[in-house]
Amino acid sequence: MVQRVAIIGAGSSGLASIKCCLDEGLEPTCFEQSHDIGGLWRFTEVGRISVYRSVITNTSKEMMCFSDFPFPEDFPNYMNHSRLLEYFRMYAEHFSLLRYIRFKTTVHSVRKRPDFSTTGQWDVVTETDGTAESAIFDAVMVCSGHYAEPHLPLDSFPGIENRFRGQYLHSWEYKDSASFQGKRVLVLGVGNSGGDIAVEISRVAAQVFLSTRSGTWVISRISDHGFPLDMMLTTRFNNCLENFLPSALMRWLRLKKFNTWFDHANYGLIPQKSPNLSLIVNDELPSCILCGAVVVKPNVKEFTESSAVFEDETVEENIDVVVFATGYNFSFPFLEESVRNICRSKYALYKYIFPPPLEKPTLAVLGLIQLTGSIMAGAELQARWATRVFKGLNQLPPANRLMAEVAKKQQHLIKQGLSNKENKIKMSYIGYMDEIASCVGVKPNMLLLFLKDPKLTLEVFFGPCTPCQYRLAGPGKWVGARNAILTQWHRALKPLRTRVIDDSSNHSSVFHWLTILGLPTLLCAGLLICKYSPQMWLPRVRLGAIPICKMGFMKGGI
Repeated sequence: MVQRVAIIGAGSSGLASIKCCLDEGLEPTCFEQSHDIGGLWRFTEVGRISVYRSVITNTSKEMMCFSDFPFPEDFPNYMNHSRLLEYFRMYAEHFSLLRYIRFKTTVHSVRKRPDFSTTGQWDVVTETDGTAESAIFDAVMVCSGHYAEPHLPLDSFPGIENRFRGQYLHSWEYKDSASFQGKRVLVLGVGNSGGDIAVEISRVAAQVFLSTRSGTWVISRISDHGFPLDMMLTTRFNNCLENFLPSALMRWLRLKKFNTWFDHANYGLIPQKSPNLSLIVNDELPSCILCGAVVVKPNVKEFTESSAVFEDETVEENIDVVVFATGYNFSFPFLEESVRNICRSKYALYKYIFPPPLEKPTLAVLGLIQLTGSIMAGAELQARWATRVFKGLNQLPPANRLMAEVAKKQQHLIKQGLSNKENKIKMSYIGYMDEIASCVGVKPNMLLLFLKDPKLTLEVFFGPCTPCQYRLAGPGKWVGARNAILTQWHRALKPLRTRVIDDSSNHSSVFHWLTILGLPTLLCAGLLICKYSPQMWLPRVRLGAIPICKMGFMKGGI
């Protein structure tokens, strides 16, 4: 019987794992290398990987909250690292989690015990203040995330090490723009970090160049009518449309929607190789490009002493600093080699959590996912399932079935030519959340919910798919889930209404319900057109025919 659980890391995944263990009557011990909670989101000047000073979440508070602990209503919809850390502290204090964390403790090794095939137990060796300690645990939850090691591909840029006389650094070393005053800066990589850093540096630098290998789509945090974009897009209704309508039509609608803000081709950003592969959230990048503060360039061919030569043979002289915004590699050096080799690819894990070859399912890797929504919410649901598996309340399929499912996913990647682009592949947020929720037994049953509570059903289906939906029924049911869902728009608008306006009409509510009532009608009309004139469907679709602002997909951030 699993009882003692070791949790590695006290970031958002680690905190959720502690609470899930307590919910299931397990005894958690969390090991945190630093002196405080928060993980990546606890800003620090030096010493470890953390966010940069000006970072803002790209997922709104309603979509990224812990499922039974919504953000306070006065918190902004998108927030900086200090407000998010404040929320983590509130969560930890509310559920009394801090007593289970051992700070300033490094995990050196996690190894299977000799009798693992029968007990599933692990030997965990840690070090605190120079003193090593070994303990036996019944299960282990790895919550160290996928930002463990900076990915610095120097070999891909000839001349950067032996010819270039300027400075180069990885984005994890970037904290603020103070040291870039008056310099000519080249940022390599146009992910979320690359876009943010290029924008911020452009305010003080002489010139910023943003180099991209394949381009990206850029979207804003703000949707039509000013609501948080992910609250408008990430709905069960939209998910049904994406699953029901032809993929070619959905792709066409997405591309049209992406280009309604600005024409990505004119700005040099349109993806060339995989149009749906890359998507970033940035409210200011198009403006910086329009003003000339940021200049978009293709991939770098080579570096000389002071210049960068690009693949289109153009040259930018007098480059002072190169910033590698080239991502991270995840690694688990503390795991024994046989287990570490399995975890080198997240696609080798069953449901991206469990290493399938283990005789006992007593090791779970959490947060090693890329979703089109909140990773934080996904990791919490993973922890809920993992602890129930440890407890014996949920069962995994036989090992041969686990291996077969993993192999099937890996073959699918190979066929799509994406086996070497794992870090760029994002799974459907609702699809993955529902998949894990089904394993736990907490996926909302829309038919039963409609019979019991039609008002709530409308909000669950047409409104944002917030984490609270997975607390309505089943194990871990929270009595406050219904009210949290019905008041989510109030919490989203509360921090915006800081100036009292004498307006008796509620335009946002009217718009919201008109949209809900109008979308099914438009969908039925579109289906009738498909039925009676299918050959004319695609050419006749116009941008205004369907509210595609609510049919796209959203990229995740945390």
